[in-house]
Amino acid sequence: MVSLETPVCEFDKPAVDFALPGVDGKIWTLADCAGEKGLLVMFICNHCPYVKAIRERLVRDCAELKTLGINSVAIMSNDPSLYEEDSFENMKKIAEEFAFPFPYLWDETQQVAKDYGAVCTPDFFGYNSDLRLQYRGRLDASRKQTATADARRDLFEAMRQVAETGRGPETQIPSMGCSIKWVE
Repeated sequence: MVSLETPVCEFDKPAVDFALPGVDGKIWTLADCAGEKGLLVMFICNHCPYVKAIRERLVRDCAELKTLGINSVAIMSNDPSLYEEDSFENMKKIAEEFAFPFPYLWDETQQVAKDYGAVCTPDFFGYNSDLRLQYRGRLDASRKQTATADARRDLFEAMRQVAETGRGPETQIPSMGCSIKWVE
């Protein structure tokens, strides 16, 4: 398992459209996912310890962001032949178990991850209402273990600022996680 950090936010870079199958049986596009005030695009998976450490907080924060007009979507781009836990069937189970308040989509060809420049799980891309990038940082101080209960909610606070002003914070701490498992 290779741990990586995300690159610095490329402010105002446009979101890339996609059409991906969700665990709900629907094909989702960028327009389907976008909220009135913005969109959080998350590259996650089921097996990564960094993602496992934040799932409950991710669900909480995405549900709260939705009340601010920021929708969220999770995309799984790993090659499931390397980790059975990342299979589409297991994606359905995880989405149900954790009551994901967002679509959970499968990027089978890995093209969407490449288009976005995703490097790890979790990798967060926060967009404003014009679908221009404003945040590329961490959820909070969690790593392979969940951060303390009083940890600053970096992603939530950044996306609340995006909802209120259309701009993300100038200072952002990169997300850290497992490398995306690319098809060889």
